[in-house]
Amino acid sequence: MPLEEIEILSSKEIRRTLTRLASQIVEKSGDLSKLVLLGIYTRGVPLAEKLAEQIEVLEGVNVAIGALDITFYRDDFDTIGLRTPAKTNIPFDLSGKTVVLVDDVIYKGRTIRAALDAVIDHGRPEVIRLAVLVDRGHREVPIHPDFTGKKLPTAKEERVKVYLQDIDGRDGVELIKG
Repeated sequence: MPLEEIEILSSKEIRRTLTRLASQIVEKSGDLSKLVLLGIYTRGVPLAEKLAEQIEVLEGVNVAIGALDITFYRDDFDTIGLRTPAKTNIPFDLSGKTVVLVDDVIYKGRTIRAALDAVIDHGRPEVIRLAVLVDRGHREVPIHPDFTGKKLPTAKEERVKVYLQDIDGRDGVELIKG
């Protein structure tokens, strides 16, 4: 059976979604001088950068951005195998900050659980929030995003693929069936 790819978000829709997410983050964060965005490798990092750019457009505030590698915090090495880790880059103190974790898709919640452990190893933020481009459901742990671009009910056998210009040469979100 051939794969069926259905466009969920176009490039324009991703741009609009990121603008909305940035506005929601600003509204909920209060003191923007305490706000930092941590992108989870791989696609969470460019999404965090795009959100920071949009926050700067909206508010004129330069938001600190970091990159978080959760490779050694995962609990599923047996199913995904050991990957070459990326480099965590958090060039600022997290203590007392409002940290917004940024990822492309939330599925079972295990990636975010691992990211929470990684963040705590780097400091004690005042609050940690979660922003995702797509929430596809099927949680295995009690984690829920604070900011969601698109809720997309899926079947477990389906996949959601996010394409970003910086990595893939184009922007888009597709649901892959088959």
